Amino acid sequence: MATKHQPYSVFSNQDIPKSADVKVGIVVSEWNGDITEKLFQGAYTTLLENGVSKNNIFIYKVPGAFELPLACKMLINKNTIDGVIAIGVVIQGETKHFDYVCQGTTQGLMQCQLDTLKPISFCLLTDQNKQQSIDRSGGKYGNKGIESAITCLKMIHFIKNL
Repeated sequence: MATKHQPYSVFSNQDIPKSADVKVGIVVSEWNGDITEKLFQGAYTTLLENGVSKNNIFIYKVPGAFELPLACKMLINKNTIDGVIAIGVVIQGETKHFDYVCQGTTQGLMQCQLDTLKPISFCLLTDQNKQQSIDRSGGKYGNKGIESAITCLKMIHFIKNL
């Protein structure tokens, strides 16, 4: 008997406020581009489906995941952005490089949020192998780009309504 794969985490896509006036940046890592492109497409389509105008979506590419925090902070500081989706993929290799990149990127994105008081939606896959990343970028466990876009919109509206 076949079983249906379910995402490991369950999120609500209910009650997403329409977002015509919202400005969102998307910063995408070029490393593992076949996977980050699928995550980007999921995020971009979700923003459009929830009312964000194409003119209010600002897309930038960076070489790798480690560059995401700086790019997000510069994007927020130079533009009137309400929130950012940071997209990257780091796949475990044979050295500790994976640990340093994942930890540095994660801490950098959190610090950027706290410094700028703007939400940065965390769409950084940190998987043990490429198949796990494929499964989370439109495969059997969904698309984390979609989840990240929904999270970003919800946080933008949370902040605007405080």
